[in-house]
Amino acid sequence: MKTLLASLAAILVSTCVMAETKPINLSLTPEIAVHDSSTFIKGLTLSIWGENEQSSLALGIVNGTKGNSSGFSWAFMLNYADNYTGVQWAPVNYTKGNFIGWQDGWVNYTGGGMKGLQSGIVNYAVTVTGLQLGIVNIAETADSSVQIGLVNIIHSNDEWFKALPEELAPGMIFVNWGF
Repeated sequence: MKTLLASLAAILVSTCVMAETKPINLSLTPEIAVHDSSTFIKGLTLSIWGENEQSSLALGIVNGTKGNSSGFSWAFMLNYADNYTGVQWAPVNYTKGNFIGWQDGWVNYTGGGMKGLQSGIVNYAVTVTGLQLGIVNIAETADSSVQIGLVNIIHSNDEWFKALPEELAPGMIFVNWGF
């Protein structure tokens, strides 16, 4: 019984250590920071280059987030994330997985599902539910989405004008959609 209680206590202590949350982080790089990159930040992150899982306002030159992060990320150069919910504003916004919210920059990339708005020069998402507004908009698939721009590509729209009004075409100028 003592061994079981000791094991449970060790698990609880290690879980609390892994789930440590701090209200603010300042960082020059992920390795040179007030709190290391395994700390969850819930509040404010100011960085030259930061990389924490967070639910915060992130201001910096390069803002990186791990896991399922959320908040408002404004970067002078780059925002990158595993999965993100909220707002990303930077010249380049890169989300490896899913994004929910608004990405605004010159280049916006979502490697999974994007729900919300992408506005920029080039917008790309594997699956779009929402609006892509830019010069070049690319989606592999579209679920209730509209693209407005000079070049609009939805790869899953199989044939030109065959499924109106649900989908327009694989590629169009000015506007394209898939529902």
